[in-house]
Amino acid sequence: MKLRVDRDVLAEAVTWTARSVPARPPVPVLAGVRLEATGASLVLASFDYEVSARCEVAADIEEEGLVLVSGRLLAEIAKALPSKPVDLEVEGSKMTVSCGSARFSLAAMAAEDYPALPSMPGAAGTVDAHDLAQAVAQVSIAASRDETLPLLTSVQIEVDGESLTLMATDRYRLAVREMTWSPQDSSLSTRALLKARTLSDVAKSLTSAGEVTVALTESGSPSSSLIGFEAGGRRTTSLLTDGDYPPVLRLFPESTSIHATVGREELMAAVRRVSLVADRATPIHMAFTESNLALDAGTGDDAQASEQLVAHLEGEEISTAFNPGYLLDGLGAINRPYVRLDFTHPSKPAVLTGMSAIGGEEDTSFRYLIMPIRFGA
Repeated sequence: MKLRVDRDVLAEAVTWTARSVPARPPVPVLAGVRLEATGASLVLASFDYEVSARCEVAADIEEEGLVLVSGRLLAEIAKALPSKPVDLEVEGSKMTVSCGSARFSLAAMAAEDYPALPSMPGAAGTVDAHDLAQAVAQVSIAASRDETLPLLTSVQIEVDGESLTLMATDRYRLAVREMTWSPQDSSLSTRALLKARTLSDVAKSLTSAGEVTVALTESGSPSSSLIGFEAGGRRTTSLLTDGDYPPVLRLFPESTSIHATVGREELMAAVRRVSLVADRATPIHMAFTESNLALDAGTGDDAQASEQLVAHLEGEEISTAFNPGYLLDGLGAINRPYVRLDFTHPSKPAVLTGMSAIGGEEDTSFRYLIMPIRFGA
């Protein structure tokens, strides 16, 4: 194999492909990235039996060929190279990387032992890359970090015609984002459960693409255990999490009688200040009156903090308490200047949504439900 490729193109392609290479692979060859020179393209691939990545870039191919080298090492080398064309050449059991006066020699691994990448499921539709990245960022904050609960470390993806809904929960908060997409079959109705970490990585890495093709099939079909994403010459697949996601949407109350509206940026800043005296187990108390929100944290001989904000309240006065970290996550995910908090009772979950103005229309495309601290303790 012998070829020349642009340095920035190579660095970006190797970094993206090697992102799923395991740090401690169960099999040595899984630490590698597979490079194949064919036609006028260099195809890079990685696979750890759960997540696969394939990237195709333009290159000047002098000799076609195939090689498997350490993915992480090649990514580090490619990023460190000077801004000049890069020559890759396989000689015996080594691959030489030359760029300007820099020269590296990498040991080739047994490419014949590398597993074949899984085939992409059938394309189900397309979604705007930026919208997908934003939606995934909004819901993934609520996914659990506890690996003993694999269902809750995942994001539930629900497709119903042109409607695409993402949701995640760790039992103490629930984030739901509803959006539209362009399905190939408007009658498609299916669900998929994907690790939040994997989905976040994919969504962020494809942000620069205009549209992302989502490959997904009806539940129960032979390829229903896989989901795929493709955009801009990049393709990735992942195994889905096995199991039935809990019916979390029923946690949202059918109606609420108490509604409070506060400036989002002002509330976030106040919560950050007041929570400086609160450790992870300490709640931040919120007392809503007709035109005021009182925040306070800390009790007794410990450090204490309090702050007052202007708030608009509809319904009876209410006092409650939340985990400040969970509250800040939800506020940060809302992309409107005002946040509306809906309550039914101080001991019941609150629902956060965004608003463009006090008394304006509520944006229900993203909803964030948070349990009071007494429930989350």
